[in-house]
Amino acid sequence: MFRSPHPLLRARSVAIVGASDRARWPVSIYANLTATNSPARIFPINPSRKKLWGMDCYPDFASLPEAPDLALMIIPAAHILSSLKDGVDRGLKSALIYSSGIGEGEDPEFHARGAALKELCETSGLVACGPNCMGNVSLREKLFLYPNPNFNNLPPGRVGGVFQSGGTLQAWGLTAAERGIRFSYLVSSGNELSLDAADYVNFLVEDAETELIILMVEGIRRPDAFKEAARKAHAAGKPILAVKVGQTEGARKSAQSHTGAIAGDYDVFAALCERYGIVLCPSLDDMIETALAFQSGRLPKGDGMAFMSNSGGVVDLMHDHAGQENARMPQLSPATSKAIRKLVGPDMPLQNPMDCGQAGFADERNYMRVCEAVSKDQQIHMVAFEARTPNAPGGKSPEALRELADRTTLPIFAFCRMGHAPSEYGRQFQDEAGIPHLQSMPETVRAMKALAFYGKRAGRKIPALPKPRGKKAAIQPGRIEQSLKAAKVPPPKSIFSKTAKAAAAAAQKIGFPVVLKIVSPEVSHKTEVGGVRLNLRSKSEVQEAAKDLIKLFGKAAPKASISGFLVQEMVSGVEMIVGVREDPLYGPVMVVGAGGIMVELVKDTAFRMLPVSARVAGEMLEELSVNALLKGFRGGKPADRKALVDAICGLSKFFLDHRPWLADLEINPLIVREKGKGVRAVDIRPIACQTDG
Repeated sequence: MFRSPHPLLRARSVAIVGASDRARWPVSIYANLTATNSPARIFPINPSRKKLWGMDCYPDFASLPEAPDLALMIIPAAHILSSLKDGVDRGLKSALIYSSGIGEGEDPEFHARGAALKELCETSGLVACGPNCMGNVSLREKLFLYPNPNFNNLPPGRVGGVFQSGGTLQAWGLTAAERGIRFSYLVSSGNELSLDAADYVNFLVEDAETELIILMVEGIRRPDAFKEAARKAHAAGKPILAVKVGQTEGARKSAQSHTGAIAGDYDVFAALCERYGIVLCPSLDDMIETALAFQSGRLPKGDGMAFMSNSGGVVDLMHDHAGQENARMPQLSPATSKAIRKLVGPDMPLQNPMDCGQAGFADERNYMRVCEAVSKDQQIHMVAFEARTPNAPGGKSPEALRELADRTTLPIFAFCRMGHAPSEYGRQFQDEAGIPHLQSMPETVRAMKALAFYGKRAGRKIPALPKPRGKKAAIQPGRIEQSLKAAKVPPPKSIFSKTAKAAAAAAQKIGFPVVLKIVSPEVSHKTEVGGVRLNLRSKSEVQEAAKDLIKLFGKAAPKASISGFLVQEMVSGVEMIVGVREDPLYGPVMVVGAGGIMVELVKDTAFRMLPVSARVAGEMLEELSVNALLKGFRGGKPADRKALVDAICGLSKFFLDHRPWLADLEINPLIVREKGKGVRAVDIRPIACQTDG
């Protein structure tokens, strides 16, 4: 399933194909290797030179004194394939292909080159990074293969990064390093025609020195392999942080043009991240703050946050930022309040977030004692105090912060009101203090929420996906509603009638009030063509409504045929949508949200990969605004939440039991009645059902 980047990222011998003392990239990369005293043996290849950089220069791979581990391909795209074939004949193990024009864009020639390169790698065993990338950095191995000398002086660390965009990796990696993030490997993966994100993640999981994995993803080439790599990372306790391209149609099109990546459905990728414990960051800035928070190595045992400042304005703003992110800030216990009162004086209100005032803030160690007292509160799982990273000696003492860090096991952070550029002294101060210094209040809250997200999922077993049942999955035509009833997703009482008179008789049998729906094989959303009548209370009302529906339907959808009418019991309650489908990239996924016409008006949905357990179903409901209605909003009666959770779990199992025959199933609305009265699947739409033959 996985191909090893070992010969690429731990190469002991490197051939530079296209070596030159006049071209910027080969000059820069050679200078990096020599400036950092790389132990790798270097072999320049250029048929027009005998000597280069004070060493022998070779005309081709066949002339090399040994088979290199790695070839740096800095030549035009049209010559890449033939050169690599020569390299394979010589025993070349890996290639780093900087050239673009291989596998991306719309040019058929580019795609032909990409297909040929992919075939060469698959048949020869060669592994390649790129094409269309900017290089890699292996800090412990001293392989600085980016055309940028600014990576050369970075100290090695325990964070591995894989970005499909080389330019973004360069900007993000150097900025993150300035903030104190320390890397083991940085990979610019490019078009990923050979090695892909799954391979690199698997490598970083197996690397003993890497503890945190950072991804910038445009598209996932092999979703099953990626999921297995993510599962291994989760089992190993190595968090993955990711920024994913593709929230808009423009971004999805751009990604496919840029690297040939298919971005896929962002919401479904987010559901995949939730399932595998991957922290999905909303921006590159957020990923820096979150990486700093994770780099501390401490995980919270809950989601309770406490914030301290010496400014009432910061307290006000933090209320807003935490509220917008639904972050939990428990009020301090009486014992904690008593301990703090001695430190901040009689005038300051004891709350969370807290303004410590001048008495609590003027003395640095006193401020740290306030933080320590708060950290002992049983409801608090993370602590953040306002403190700007100093740019020069003479102010704050790193020892005071170090003492605080040593006296608590909680994740503890300093935060600044806004972003700023730290000095070299500031980075050194942060290292000595042992407390991450986060920037900007919204990013601080989100970084702490990310820690809570991962901490909650650490140690959870990731449920396995059952295999499709093949022909056994098929359901006889017209039996889906009956099968769903057995899966705890019952439909309302309903009778199909071909005529208005028969519909009236059916309504009498069901009991009034009823709903009348026109039935047409060409129309799925009946309300959009005026094909539904509600709250009919007599046989005559049903007959009149049926006649009206025929007239209106004929005008709204003149080309559609009418099969008859569906008469249903009138059901009231909270309208939900529950749907399951087979995503072409990531597999079976469920959506739960506000249903009925609210689906089109507001985006109030939660996504999860299947299977969905009762715990996960409950978590989905907690994410929704409509959850307030389920709980009983403004004096309303609570809805039957247990029945809804049972229906969600039942639909999850039902869909998995009937893959691949059933590819898509939507219930909208699923009406959740009062507590104790269950749910009703009012409109069931099986979509894209496959035949079992």
